[in-house]
Amino acid sequence: MRRISTFLLLTGLLFLVPTIHFHVTAQTKISLHGEWSVLLDPTDTGVRKHYWYETYPDKIKLPGSLTSNGIGDTVRVDTPWVGDLFDSTYFTSEKYKPYREGHVKVPFWLTPAHYYVGPAWYKRKIDIPENWSKQRVTLNLERCHWETSVYVNGIFCGSRNSLVAPHRFDVTPYLKAGSNAIVVRVDNRIKLNIGPNSHSISDHTQTNWNGIVGDLSLELFARTYIEDVRISSDITTGTANAIIKIKQDRNHEFDGTLTLKVGDNDKTVEIPVHLKNDTTTLITSYKIDNPKLWDEFSPNLYTMSVQLKSKEGVVVSDQKHTFGLREVGKKGTRITMNGRPIFLRGDVDCAAFPLTGFPPTSEPEWETIMKTAKNYGLNHLRFHSWCPPDAAFRVADRLGLYLYVEAPLWANQGSAVGTDGIIDRFIYDESLRLIAEYGNHPSFCFMSYGNEPAGGDQTEFLGKYVNFFKQYDNRRLYTSAAGWPSIPENDFDIHSDARIQRWGEELTSIINKQAPSTAYDWREIIKSHPRPYVSHEIGQWCAFPNFEEIPKYSGVTKAANFEIFQESLRKNGMADLAKPFLMSSGKLQALCYKADIEAALRTPGFAGFQLLGLHDFPGQGSALVGVLDVFWQSKGYITPEEYRTFCNETVLLARMNKLLYKSSDTLRADLEIAHFGASPLANQTLLWSIIDETGKRYQSGQIQKEQILIENAQSIGSINLSLKGFKRAQQLTLKVQLKGSTIYNSWNVWVYPDKVNENIGKTLVVKELTEEVLTQLKNGATVYFEAFGKVRKDQGGDVKIGFSSIFWNTSWTKGQGPHTLGLLVDPKHPLFTEFPTEFHSNYQWQEIVSKSQAMILTDLSPSVNPLIQPIDTWFENRKLGLIFEAKVGKGKLLICSADLESDLGERHSARQLRYSLLNYLNSKKFNPTTEITESALEKLFLK
Repeated sequence: MRRISTFLLLTGLLFLVPTIHFHVTAQTKISLHGEWSVLLDPTDTGVRKHYWYETYPDKIKLPGSLTSNGIGDTVRVDTPWVGDLFDSTYFTSEKYKPYREGHVKVPFWLTPAHYYVGPAWYKRKIDIPENWSKQRVTLNLERCHWETSVYVNGIFCGSRNSLVAPHRFDVTPYLKAGSNAIVVRVDNRIKLNIGPNSHSISDHTQTNWNGIVGDLSLELFARTYIEDVRISSDITTGTANAIIKIKQDRNHEFDGTLTLKVGDNDKTVEIPVHLKNDTTTLITSYKIDNPKLWDEFSPNLYTMSVQLKSKEGVVVSDQKHTFGLREVGKKGTRITMNGRPIFLRGDVDCAAFPLTGFPPTSEPEWETIMKTAKNYGLNHLRFHSWCPPDAAFRVADRLGLYLYVEAPLWANQGSAVGTDGIIDRFIYDESLRLIAEYGNHPSFCFMSYGNEPAGGDQTEFLGKYVNFFKQYDNRRLYTSAAGWPSIPENDFDIHSDARIQRWGEELTSIINKQAPSTAYDWREIIKSHPRPYVSHEIGQWCAFPNFEEIPKYSGVTKAANFEIFQESLRKNGMADLAKPFLMSSGKLQALCYKADIEAALRTPGFAGFQLLGLHDFPGQGSALVGVLDVFWQSKGYITPEEYRTFCNETVLLARMNKLLYKSSDTLRADLEIAHFGASPLANQTLLWSIIDETGKRYQSGQIQKEQILIENAQSIGSINLSLKGFKRAQQLTLKVQLKGSTIYNSWNVWVYPDKVNENIGKTLVVKELTEEVLTQLKNGATVYFEAFGKVRKDQGGDVKIGFSSIFWNTSWTKGQGPHTLGLLVDPKHPLFTEFPTEFHSNYQWQEIVSKSQAMILTDLSPSVNPLIQPIDTWFENRKLGLIFEAKVGKGKLLICSADLESDLGERHSARQLRYSLLNYLNSKKFNPTTEITESALEKLFLK
């Protein structure tokens, strides 16, 4: 017999593996991956009936879940989902009736192939070596959902209910040499009311799975061992400080040495130890020669080796931990990394993993996610009401991504904090486990209790929570919660005021109500926040479903919601428009995100933003809010390079008070730069140009900038450009670029002639379809019906049509506006000969749609296709129109439900569209062939 030492890497977790006494060839780890037996316990009688002794009829492979093994019930209308359902029409509406019968489909989130809620018992026989006796043995279950209870050879070993950390059980007294029966009872019912929409447990995102994933193993430990190593750093001295906890049996003494070594350095720190207690805490430090700091630009990592040696010099316990020298702090309203200001550009990760239904515990999947986030210009991820496995932290450490992690609660919708009960205790317990497990990772920079809490005493409770953890572990910044409350104790605030569409604003938000500009920012909001301010869940802009995505759902969840929406579109005769709807709405979605992000970057003293999101959220009504799908793959309407023009460490900005001009105006743009790179820039040349629709450069110039600091709202110079040379309506592009770099940005502006000569010709322009008008129409007249204000409510008048895309989705928000996803038009149609437009919404449409009504054309002839088509919410998929044309009797009719007549002296786009429309009406190209009846018209409009 001789002593040897070892340390263990469990899917990247450097565990506590003490020295053991055994032969060189002895086994120190037994993997429990593979086949187990399983017994479901839907009536929860297993404990009373001693299921640990029962024979289990079915087999299952672990790591995995019941669903990933094809075990569970088929989905029913009464499936007990975890998560709120705000739209009860699913249970009553006729349109959903086919999906409530037979093969049930749910429109509000992904549908799992199988579903089970309740206890499930997992059993495995395992042989234990003879030489494992008199050693400490731990059962490790890396990630469980949710509560586990363990029985070894029929003896209860304890329970765990953590959602953030591995479940570990000391099974030393219960094992014997030879054959052993290990039983794990997993219960995925809500054990504590942490909020049914918490992404740690909700069917809206990762699914309410039952199982065990990641590392499953038995580990052999010595009786004296290093239990924990907490590493912090002092960047001014290049010192790594370590707090080391050593444990041993009671009434046992140990003499030896504790040694520390970092990386390949020859230097070793040695501390003599004489251990008499069962728990001993030691504090020491290690000065690193030529230290290299960790941040997003240089994610330098070190490995600390900690060994406990006996007095004979034999290693008793050995651990290795990866860490980085870094200091996250704050200065005024800025967050700093190693003393340098940073600007958080983040996405919200809500635990959506549609192929497995549970989070990945290995690095490749996380590397794909995090590299994609960085490719789109982000440096930050927020984990909304859940904590990822260790693999995510390891990848973020390597890539230089700042992580904000929450305890697994969204204590709202029936839950609350500050009640002085088990929820409050669970918050502290999970937060402590989270820090103990992942605290050494340099990427772990920010933390809070969770998301958007309820509770009358939340301010007091969360203030104490923040103060406690700032004292307990100062390696990161803390805030009360994402969303609210903003309290003095916070290191930084996360709040939702600073975004261009807030909950409940509907059509009164900046982007929907105010004239288009790029001049607004949030400086007045920042003035009321003495701490760094990070904007909460900005965006939430939707695109139409991508039905080509459906085959990607080849795992445990299916996109039955997409299938419902696709069938609805087909029934309304628009199946061929699915891809155009996606691309058009996607272009508008990208425009809205650009507006949101640039407003944040224009704001002096702003600390950053968290998007919701870069990728889709699969639940809560199906929130298709990403330019990437839920698999982190592009939908095809904006490239990473285009996204980085307005979302990156260095972004060029232009403040323009308006984007719509007359030819007698002067275009003025105040140019700025937001730069949060690794170092300041010097001697830069900014190139600018005005480009027309053909790509021809109208004017250009350059501006010198001697020094660009690490800061935003830095003025570069101004452009003042007379537009007198433009005699016809045009869409122009202002492009700016740092010479010799890939850093550029661009904005569209529109210039219209000061005056246009309307040509009404023989067209009869009317505001009502009177009997007289209808008679003339049927007898061959050309009629233009200005229908704004005349559309019946049930025929589109109650559709909230806005300029922006839909916010989150119309189901979860209970019908908040806008109800539309922008416009689809054919720019080559002769209606637009004198009105420059793309196939999708851009800012020139804002003043038009903001004074418009949608017309529902679904019940008209299928061949009636709108010339301007608002894209309806996918929950309705009605054929909507702002302009359509038809033949009535011998006459020709064009109907426009947008206001193209009021305030045209100020509404340049509306005036120009009217001009183009009238020219079309009086041209030979206006020749509608689809006939509609007088009764169809009467159904649409008020008399």
